[in-house]
Amino acid sequence: MSEPFMFEKPLGMRDVLPNLHSMQRKLGDRVLQEFRLWGYEQVQTPTLEYYETVGKASAISDKQLFKLIDFHGNTLVLRPDMTAPIARLVSSSMKDIPYPLRLSYCSSLYRALQTEGGRPAEFAQVGVELVGDHTASADGEMLLLLNRALIQAGLDHFQVAVGHIGFLNALFLEIFGTVERAELLRRQLYEKNDVGFKEQVKAFGLSSIDEKKLLKLSRLRGNEAILAEAEQLTESAEGKQAVAELRDLWQGLKEGGLTRYMKLDLSLVLHMSYYTGCIFEVYHDRLPRPLGGGGRYDHLLAKFGRPGPATGFGLRLDLLAEAVGKLEVQPKKRCLLYSRERRQEAYRKATALREKGMQVVLQDVAGVDDIDKMSASYEEIVYLIGKTEEGKR
Repeated sequence: MSEPFMFEKPLGMRDVLPNLHSMQRKLGDRVLQEFRLWGYEQVQTPTLEYYETVGKASAISDKQLFKLIDFHGNTLVLRPDMTAPIARLVSSSMKDIPYPLRLSYCSSLYRALQTEGGRPAEFAQVGVELVGDHTASADGEMLLLLNRALIQAGLDHFQVAVGHIGFLNALFLEIFGTVERAELLRRQLYEKNDVGFKEQVKAFGLSSIDEKKLLKLSRLRGNEAILAEAEQLTESAEGKQAVAELRDLWQGLKEGGLTRYMKLDLSLVLHMSYYTGCIFEVYHDRLPRPLGGGGRYDHLLAKFGRPGPATGFGLRLDLLAEAVGKLEVQPKKRCLLYSRERRQEAYRKATALREKGMQVVLQDVAGVDDIDKMSASYEEIVYLIGKTEEGKR
């Protein structure tokens, strides 16, 4: 191996050291346990999927996919998200199980980077998918479960923005005639670039009425009061239906006592293009970007031959760990440092402590170069060196 690359990693790839790995695992376990309490069953999909199916259905741009060629010439991709693989799973291995299905996962995802921008190319995500339920109650369950999962993980002061991509698409269609013509505006909203959005609106040369509608759209953020304003912006049945769905959803959140964690944002746009209805994103003051999000995707499963409505969400474990900061006091690190003649005694003592749930490291003193430096890594050292109390070796 050439020397410059000996200690380097591919662009966006990271090592996860013991403390952070332990924290992410514990947070993942807490969140998965909450999912289990709500009836979600954990599944695992392959790290490699076919590009022609899952790769294209994932809604991740081609330049972000890690591609490989197998021995038969088929193009494969490293799993870029979990929603498309689970849609494939539901339509194949689980095709005979009736809807609705409640599934959870905790998996690594892979998205290629073009430049170094501080984002990882591999990250762990934990999430759920509720497949086969079209109701606002299902959307509400996602937000209720999201709230409970974050609280169980130890997170506080988070906020969830709730929008509806169907409303946005309906308004764009009314004004531009096609959703595609509004793609530049959609990009500005996704990047939360209010200045760029306003400049782009003015650059279109629209009528004063349509221009005012779009500028008002970018300010539709708050509580349920904005829904009346949203309803006045749209004339189409699809737009008004989207507002009605949000009103129904918000009522469910009020009944669940969750509106203090939520805000409505009718300008919300997410990265994935397969969303069709209610969408949401989670924020925390400690993070420069959302730690998770999700929403309704009612057309994706049809691509795999088993049509059905669905909704879900995912949380990045690395960002969740950063937002939580520190978990409760960690177990004390103990080390039994023994010499060869007391090895059996050390084994017995370590076993007894482990049976009590204590973390114990067994270390032969002959394998340590510097006892003082090694000891600094532990809160407690028990020395079993030399003769036993009975004077035996």
